[in-house]
Amino acid sequence: MIRVLPASARTAVPWKNGGGVTREIAAWPEGAGMDDFAWRVSLAEVAADGPFSAFPDVDRTLTVVEGAGMDLTVGGERWLVNTRYEPRDFRGDVPTDCRLLDGPVVNLNVMWCRGGAGSTTDVPTVAVVRGRLPLRTDTLVVVLDGTAEVAGLTLGPYDAVQLGAEDAVLHARGRTAVIGLSLPADAPLA
Repeated sequence: MIRVLPASARTAVPWKNGGGVTREIAAWPEGAGMDDFAWRVSLAEVAADGPFSAFPDVDRTLTVVEGAGMDLTVGGERWLVNTRYEPRDFRGDVPTDCRLLDGPVVNLNVMWCRGGAGSTTDVPTVAVVRGRLPLRTDTLVVVLDGTAEVAGLTLGPYDAVQLGAEDAVLHARGRTAVIGLSLPADAPLA
């Protein structure tokens, strides 16, 4: 089964610390909140300098998809994140502060719990691709620019599909994030 997740259906909700907004694409378990997900994928809009929300026992992959980028301080270490479509991994429980380089940015965020109830043992993989790519089961595809086709569906910017127990082929005409997920064998796709 394929779950279509159109960009137009997402609503903006405040960040955990109130410093910006996020639009959730998908999370597991279904309906999980900011404190009880096993994994979560979202688009975050960063409009001002300030701290990132703290997520204890969570690892993150951040990919800048709009804007000039950010100068981050992660656990006291400076990270210049100024290349679009380049996934960067960091711990969600390490204090992280952001200074925008030249105006607002939009980030694709993939977060997963390191342990605890409902956690996964597999770490999601994040790749940004173009062209033709065979996809495996338990994959989330998010179009970042241009269009893409998956299983006969044409997707525009920020549209997504989640693949369950089937394989498919991606034809990405623009940059597209492919996120390998870990789902329980009996996980239903809505």
